[in-house]
Amino acid sequence: MAEITAPSYVRRLVAETFGTFLLVFGVIGAAIYYNGEAKPLVVGLAVGIAVLAGAYSVGHISGGHFNPAVSFGVAAAGRMPWKDVLPYAAAQIVGGLIATLLHFVIVISSGAPLEAVSSTFAAVSNTFDVAPLLTVLILEVIITAVFLLVILSVTAEGSTTAGFAPLVIGLTLALFHFIAIPIDNASLNPARSLATAVFGGVDSLAQVWVFFVAPIVGALLAGFLWKPLFAKKG
Repeated sequence: MAEITAPSYVRRLVAETFGTFLLVFGVIGAAIYYNGEAKPLVVGLAVGIAVLAGAYSVGHISGGHFNPAVSFGVAAAGRMPWKDVLPYAAAQIVGGLIATLLHFVIVISSGAPLEAVSSTFAAVSNTFDVAPLLTVLILEVIITAVFLLVILSVTAEGSTTAGFAPLVIGLTLALFHFIAIPIDNASLNPARSLATAVFGGVDSLAQVWVFFVAPIVGALLAGFLWKPLFAKKG
């Protein structure tokens, strides 16, 4: 019988890069190219399906975070070493940037002027232009915290959801996108936010800090609270 070995650190980072690429390519592609009345539904389902696909394909290698906030929350819950958080976040950011770079190439290949391409990415970037900054901060903290509590619970040892965890996580992420898209285009994920802001122009980049701070704060709160609230005793 062949010896079973844990995935190498490089394989784990590659898996996080790929999974985040899949997530961002899916959700931003749907946001850019679909313009029907059902757009919030389509975009929300796209991100949920992308996470589902990524988790089932490479989640067994890296844990399937695909989101710096998730990595912070998992570490806060004691489920991964803190030393792995920044390398995971770097891999996730790279995956997101590759995804939006490819969308940039696709859009600009249509002959659209650079200014129009920038406007396209600005329109799908996370923003606090529609709702007040405080509203966006509170919303992103809450939905990311609850999202992390779900992730930590369905992936915990002894969870009754077992192999269905990716499905639960994907549907939960879709749910929060349905809520947050009309308010701030739904982040919960700094890698997704930075990926579009880079191509969205100065205004998008000036607002992206909110979508690093709020999701990470929410994730840390969930990580520290999960064990006393929901961890299996004994």
